[in-house]
Amino acid sequence: MAAILCENCPGQHPYTQVNQPLEISCMLLLIMFGKVFLDFFMLQVKTTTVKVSFMGYFCVSLALLDFTLLLSISFIFYFEDFALWGVRFTKYHICLFTQVVSLTYGILHYPVYLVAGLDYYMTIAQTSQFPKRGQRLLYIFAVVIIWISGFFCILKVPAIYEELDTQNHFSPYRCPLNASLQSHSVSCAMVLLTGTALLACRKEVITMLLSVKVVSFASQPVLMFSYVSNNNSVCFKWQLLTRLLICFLGTWAPFVLLQIIILFLGAQIPAYMEMNVPWLYFINSFLIAVAYWCRCHDVDLTEGMWSMDPFVSWKFCFIPFNNESTETADKPGTVIVIC
Repeated sequence: MAAILCENCPGQHPYTQVNQPLEISCMLLLIMFGKVFLDFFMLQVKTTTVKVSFMGYFCVSLALLDFTLLLSISFIFYFEDFALWGVRFTKYHICLFTQVVSLTYGILHYPVYLVAGLDYYMTIAQTSQFPKRGQRLLYIFAVVIIWISGFFCILKVPAIYEELDTQNHFSPYRCPLNASLQSHSVSCAMVLLTGTALLACRKEVITMLLSVKVVSFASQPVLMFSYVSNNNSVCFKWQLLTRLLICFLGTWAPFVLLQIIILFLGAQIPAYMEMNVPWLYFINSFLIAVAYWCRCHDVDLTEGMWSMDPFVSWKFCFIPFNNESTETADKPGTVIVIC
């Protein structure tokens, strides 16, 4: 995009900006506008009656940070060359700000997913109600610490700054934005785990899908899976895994397919695009499913336990549905599950 400045070049002002193609600045602006729109759209359409969680607060903070970046690059793009608080801003800073944010996003996948996973593992079977105010403050504190640590690592580590310097020296008319290795490894792990679980439970999954019926419940069409387990010795955790898979893939199958295509093609997506609110909610559902499966025997079957996920209903993965207004199963002992 813009070259890093050559301080030793004769006759060059230390803040001289190298001419850059207008299309790259427009492209970054349009991409960020689309991403911000998608972030706030997902925050708007999600279920509002969900329990507070670390991932929920982090998604809000990500949307706000993306919006701040969009406002910053829009302001720079419009005024092109101006000074603010003694600092001169040019279109070079559009690339610089995007690079810093992209590198920061790229190193936060592991810590964010680790904290969110631990949060669900510890609270998903929680019987005592932790004070809401204290819990919210704890999550806000964790989110702030993660963001500060991420930006500190990017801005204070000399090796990263030197890498940015080198990239901008050798790519004067481009804006090099690297993909995140952490995001790539997470995608590989999720596809591998989902595929392995699906392969292990393929017979039960096929049986449930063949038994699907559409019924009306609470004036809304729902899917009813009525099936008979042919093997009474099947472990409860394996039966639960089948239900969790169907609920998860019933909502996020397009995302799983997209991850498979991206991995197969070897596409490199810049880190500032990879970390977005839809992707985080996709990971969020996966982490909740893992937590439910790991602590299935400790889950308290109350209404409050089913409001963990804003997009997937996990309630009927645990308890059979029995309502007189729906069609009863054809065979005795049939398990009815509605997702």
